[in-house]
Amino acid sequence: MTAALRHYDPPSLSKRLRNAHAMTRPLIFDIIEHACRRLPPLGHSERTARIMRLIDAEAWTDAALALMAIELPLWQVRRIAYDEGEWHCALSRERELPDWLDAAVEAHHADLALALLSAFVEVQALAVEMSRPSVPSVRPLLYPLYEPAACDNFG
Repeated sequence: MTAALRHYDPPSLSKRLRNAHAMTRPLIFDIIEHACRRLPPLGHSERTARIMRLIDAEAWTDAALALMAIELPLWQVRRIAYDEGEWHCALSRERELPDWLDAAVEAHHADLALALLSAFVEVQALAVEMSRPSVPSVRPLLYPLYEPAACDNFG
């Protein structure tokens, strides 16, 4: 298990995002530190330098979309909608499927960047859960005197 996965606590990060009123620098750096596994150290590549420029400009929605592009290359934004004072965001691996066939991850918040990052954290939590096997794997022991034999009756 990598260090990034060991320190990743999706419920507490999701709760912090839900309870936040607006995006802040410490919050986005906390998300980068705890939920991002593919992101090179900040400032070490053009993509991360772009994210830093977006954070410095407080362009939170663009920074969230840039993070998702790096961290979730197989996922796409399926839907962004504003309804009754909240932004609803859905991320999907199969955006072209009808809604009823798609297993999209959805999140909502009054702030668009927080709604996007909430969905991002949910997808990352899903990826962590999927990477762990449900049953421990055991390698079969090979006995030196073991020989497979056919037991079919062909007669």
